[in-house]
Amino acid sequence: MIALDTNVLVRYIVRDEPRQTAAATRLIESSCSAESPGVISLVALCETVWVLERGYGYRRPQTIDVVRKALSADDLRVEHSELAWQALGYFEKGKADYADYVIGLCGRNEKADATCTFDRRAADCALFRVLNSHPNPHR
Repeated sequence: MIALDTNVLVRYIVRDEPRQTAAATRLIESSCSAESPGVISLVALCETVWVLERGYGYRRPQTIDVVRKALSADDLRVEHSELAWQALGYFEKGKADYADYVIGLCGRNEKADATCTFDRRAADCALFRVLNSHPNPHR
């Protein structure tokens, strides 16, 4: 069994650099199977989403499709897949980044009441409590 880093996943998905794409494709297609799936850490999945959106201009529906395919693939195993699926559900409906929902769900799994953040986009769900950074809360 092997684990896959973000850069290998991105090359396999985007196919923008011929040599690395060929190497990533050979590795994944020859080494990953239902009996011995390639492992994707939750961090690598979050990084992959970030790189696809910020680096390659993927729109949210494209990114959702990538995450869904990774989570559904028989030849891949995503770390904490139940949490990754939950985060995908929030991501499909919300405004925050995929990693934000993963962070919020990790906090909830550790019995936190909420994850405190300054990110107002994350305020769209009960996982987060947005901190007011303004010294005068009436402004």
